[in-house]
Amino acid sequence: MSKSSRTQIPTAGELRLLHVLWEKGEATVEDVVNAHPVRNRPNYKTTQTLLRIMEEKGFIKHSCRGRVFVFTPLVSRKAVSQRSLKALLSQNFGGSATGLFLNLLEAAPVKEKDLDELEFHIREYRKKSGLGGRNKN
Repeated sequence: MSKSSRTQIPTAGELRLLHVLWEKGEATVEDVVNAHPVRNRPNYKTTQTLLRIMEEKGFIKHSCRGRVFVFTPLVSRKAVSQRSLKALLSQNFGGSATGLFLNLLEAAPVKEKDLDELEFHIREYRKKSGLGGRNKN
């Protein structure tokens, strides 16, 4: 993975194509285009150009099978999700996870089950990171 791919975040269009590659593991331009519903199908040439740009950014690579390029992702869903979240935290919340959580809770109703799951994961995170106590400021 190139240094730039470790810091860049895919655009919405690039992410759309990455989802197809993550799902399929590898795909040709035609495979990527046809993976979308007919009424939302991207243009072949536009997709081909976008895949080339994504390769330059280090998000994907290609191999040749005869005269056909087969594209494979070089970045994982998890890596892209973490980078996107870090950028969101930095840009919108001044790096504050609390700000993000509060906005999530205020943005829409949260089910009791989801709150319980979040509390569980917070407790697990505290255990793993040695932050066992509460509010140690």
